[in-house]
Amino acid sequence: MEDSMASTVLTRDDFKLGEPVKWCPGCGAHAVLATIMNVLPETGVRKEDVVFVSGIGCSSRFPYYINTYGFHGLHGRAPAIASGIKAANPNLSVWIVTGDGDSMAIGGNHFIHIIRRNINVNILLFNNKIYGLTKGQYSPTTPKGSITKTSPDGTIENAFKPGELAMGAQGSFYARVVDTDPKMMKEVFAAAAQHQGTSVVEILQNCVIFANQVHNDITGKDVRDDNQIYLKHGEPMIFGKERNRGLRIRNNHLEVVTIGENGVTERDIMIHNALNPDDTAHYMLVRMTLPEFPVAMGVVRAVETTVYESLLYDQIKHAKSTSKIKKVDDLLRSGNVFQIDK
Repeated sequence: MEDSMASTVLTRDDFKLGEPVKWCPGCGAHAVLATIMNVLPETGVRKEDVVFVSGIGCSSRFPYYINTYGFHGLHGRAPAIASGIKAANPNLSVWIVTGDGDSMAIGGNHFIHIIRRNINVNILLFNNKIYGLTKGQYSPTTPKGSITKTSPDGTIENAFKPGELAMGAQGSFYARVVDTDPKMMKEVFAAAAQHQGTSVVEILQNCVIFANQVHNDITGKDVRDDNQIYLKHGEPMIFGKERNRGLRIRNNHLEVVTIGENGVTERDIMIHNALNPDDTAHYMLVRMTLPEFPVAMGVVRAVETTVYESLLYDQIKHAKSTSKIKKVDDLLRSGNVFQIDK
C-alpha cells in the first residue's frame, strides 16, 4: 500500500468539483458528501487511487460530485462492479454509494454476497426509506403501513433492517449514522476506511420531497439524546439527556435501565465490544427500535477476518509457483498431444 500513500498533503478542496451538486436543497446527501471530502484526506490515500462506484438512485449521483475516479453503474449492480475493480487492483480505495432501494431490492443479492465474501470495500447505504429518484414509491425499508405513491392505503410489507442483513451475511463491519451529525459521520467513515474487509455504513438520510422528517423521531433535537445511543468500543452503553440510562442483558434479553433506580449502578451497564467475533450482541443492537429501545448509532461491529482479494492473490501466487505450465507453449503441449509425421 506504500505506493498508494499520498506524497503531498491533501485537503477537502482537492476532492471538490466545480460542477453544481444537483440534489434537492435540504437533502441529507449534501452533508454526507461534505463529510466524505473531509475524511478522504485523512486516509492517506492518493486521490488517483480512490474510486467511487454507484448504481441507480439519488444517492448514486455521488461519483459526479467528487473529484476522484468514479463509475455510475446499473441498478443494484455497484457491488459487482466494485468487486471487479478491487480484484483487478487491490491497492485501490473503493467506495460503493447506494440507496435502500438500490441495495435492498434489485441489488439485494449483490449486497449480501459482497458482504459474505468480505471484499475490502466501503459501502455507504443512504437509507431514506423511500424511492426518491423515481418519485416516491415505497422501498424495502419503508415502515409497514406507510402511505406512499405506490401504497395509497398503506404498505402491507415487512420492512428490512439493513443491519440484520449485514449480520446474516456474516458481515465483519456494520455501523449506523445520521445525516444531521457530521462529527459522528466523520468518526464512523474514518473507521470504515481503516477496516480490512467490507464495511457497511447505514446512513439515516432525509428526503425532503418524498419522506421528509422520516427519521425525526431519532434525529430531532428534542428527542435525539433519549432516542439514540452512540456506541463506542470499550465504553459503557449509556445514553439519555441526563446520561443516566443504559443497556444491560437480563435473562438473555436486552433491557433499558436507569442508573440510580432499583439498585442499578454503572457497573451493571454493558460495555460495548465491537471486536467480538460472536455477533449475538451485535445482532440485538442492530434490531433495537423505538419506543422500547434507543436506536444504535456508531460502529456496532468491526471484526478482523480473512479478506477475499488477499486470499485470491495468495491462490494465484500458489498456482503459478506449483503449475507445470509456465508459458503458452507448455499449455499447447500439455494433455493429449498428437504428432503428425510428414
